[in-house]
Amino acid sequence: MEEALNITIDPACLQDPPLAIDVIKQLDVFDFSLYIMLTFMACISLLMYLEQCAYLYKKLPYPKKTTLMWISGAAPVISTMSCFGMWIPKAVMITDMTSNCYFAVVVYKVLVLMIEELGGTKDFLQRFSTETFRVSTGPCCCCCVCLPRVHMSRRLLFFLKLGALQYAILKTVLSILSVVLWTNGSFDLSDLEITGTAIWINPFIGILTIISLWPVAIIFMNINSHLRSLNMVPKYAIYQLILVLSQLQTSIINILALNGTIACAPPFSSQARGSMLSQQMMIMEMFILTLINQRLYRRTYDALPSHDNNHNAKVALKTALVEHDV
Repeated sequence: MEEALNITIDPACLQDPPLAIDVIKQLDVFDFSLYIMLTFMACISLLMYLEQCAYLYKKLPYPKKTTLMWISGAAPVISTMSCFGMWIPKAVMITDMTSNCYFAVVVYKVLVLMIEELGGTKDFLQRFSTETFRVSTGPCCCCCVCLPRVHMSRRLLFFLKLGALQYAILKTVLSILSVVLWTNGSFDLSDLEITGTAIWINPFIGILTIISLWPVAIIFMNINSHLRSLNMVPKYAIYQLILVLSQLQTSIINILALNGTIACAPPFSSQARGSMLSQQMMIMEMFILTLINQRLYRRTYDALPSHDNNHNAKVALKTALVEHDV
């Protein structure tokens, strides 16, 4: 008992994240090599994305090329911001905010992409106006199989778009508010008291995230069979994987750091070390996903036939059969 009471805590474990120069000074050969390799990965990811943007700009029409640029940029942007956060630990709050705000827009753009691949809003409604959509999908209602199917309409499509768009807007607003409060010392992830701001803002952002993911899942689950020729299933899988790695993985590491499971390693406190490990893992993961995205998005696909073309083809075929019978 006396030994436990006599244990001293290194003062560095209770300090704020170190300055960039302090991080560089304490790097040994292995750590410096690791930092250089991860920085190289982040730079390659960014260069590949810029080259891909130039390709999409030349090959695809507006607005589809803009949508694809946003979506394919999720992994490189997160990788680049993670690299900044790795070298400058005090800037992690800002780099994480930038990554999260960008991905909030990507969530909405994924929904827009699926509609654009089917010819836009007008063709989408013409194609599915007579069909019913299953809404018992994740993350909200995957267990509610008793929910009735709903008819696709312009009003329903508007609410689905609004459900995804609200996250892009409110996430950005709340992130900016969090940074402003953080600079004033009023926002601290380790402050779990009821009077703290983090305990109110973060759960609300989590609710907004779930609400935004539901419309995207509804659209995908009901139309993915029409988009298999466009490789929409692997594109959607990559989007989901980026979501898990950038949101869930980071949250788990932060919780472990707050509980002290991730040990302090001066000059890094437990929380700062957890953030550093999260940034390093993110760079490697996003680099791999950037390579996969390069293969999925740096190519052109044949456009799907519009609803009117399908209808005209069926009418022409029916007319030809009738003339043949006569």
